[in-house]
Amino acid sequence: MTEVLELAKRLMAAESVTPATGSVFDRMEAMLAPLGFEVTRFTRGDGAAGSPEAPVENLFAIRHGPEGSGHFAFAGHLDVVPPGGGWTSEAFEPEVRGDMLYGRGAVDMKGAIACMVDAVKDVPKDAGTISFIVTGDEEGPALHGTRALIDHMREQGHRPDLCLVGEPTSVDRLGDMMKIGRRGSVNIWLEVEGVQGHVAYPHLADNPIPRLVAILSDLDALVLDSGTEWFQASNLEITEIDVPNNAHNVIPERAKARISIRFNDLHTGQSLSERIGAIAKKHGGTALPIVSGEPFLTPPGEFSEIIAAAVKAETGVDPEPSTTGGTSDARFLRSVCPVIEFGLVNATMHKTDEAVAVEDLSTLSRIYTRIAKDVLAR
Repeated sequence: MTEVLELAKRLMAAESVTPATGSVFDRMEAMLAPLGFEVTRFTRGDGAAGSPEAPVENLFAIRHGPEGSGHFAFAGHLDVVPPGGGWTSEAFEPEVRGDMLYGRGAVDMKGAIACMVDAVKDVPKDAGTISFIVTGDEEGPALHGTRALIDHMREQGHRPDLCLVGEPTSVDRLGDMMKIGRRGSVNIWLEVEGVQGHVAYPHLADNPIPRLVAILSDLDALVLDSGTEWFQASNLEITEIDVPNNAHNVIPERAKARISIRFNDLHTGQSLSERIGAIAKKHGGTALPIVSGEPFLTPPGEFSEIIAAAVKAETGVDPEPSTTGGTSDARFLRSVCPVIEFGLVNATMHKTDEAVAVEDLSTLSRIYTRIAKDVLAR
């Protein structure tokens, strides 16, 4: 327990608000190199700080097994969300109080990465190939993170057979849930152009607001589906309405809104974008979509059974296979190999006083060891 706790504290003490670079990767490399991993680090993005193109650091590490052996990958991220205020102790000065370890990244997801590193020291080198796919840009735009790592892996000929992402998937206690898929995500910016004018002379103007309201009314009434065997129903939410108008007696020249759709595998980002675009066009508006991820599913089978058996052996809990929640970098990794997410309890992620049970770190490390050994022994 002491060793995995210290690994977690070392990572958490490196301030790494997204996009992460530098010291946190130095620490990760220093942990992996003595275990026989070949570590490659590279940076993508050349934009200004705060922009989507800001530099992002990534790390790929691999320890080769015998020729022809299996290849199992751990994946995750070292960047964290900004800590905000109101912490009982400093966000980047990890502290154990009682049986909990407090600090930003405790569960999302430096704690899990520490467990992965601790786990592989107990996996024999001749069991097979193990790799780490670790980015500094999961909490941000995700433009130059895992996608860049996938490009690097393809260029170097590295292709895992299976991949486990250490996102905090557990809900009430460690082991009660794993994610076998995720819904897709698309954000769409709506805009209606009008003609500015005086409110007393509406015949000389064209008010865009009623048309935007008509678009939003149609969208609010839209039922996309009722769910599938493994996915909950897709949902469309209106997330912003903006009419830039500082005068009470002026008809504005434009009206804008934004919607966000989380969708299951009955749809694609393109099909939904086209559907919303048609509704906007009907009322004289436009729609600009940005698809941040497509839905994916790793159907229950051998991989999920290996994870479930490892969890059961260490906790006595049967993990529920689920596709609920937000997106993760598994949406990119699924193009490489089957991927499942499993990690710590998520109750405090992104919150003030984020914390993990110290005992859970030790237990998760043992679970990860079992999973790696069993996957490579297939």
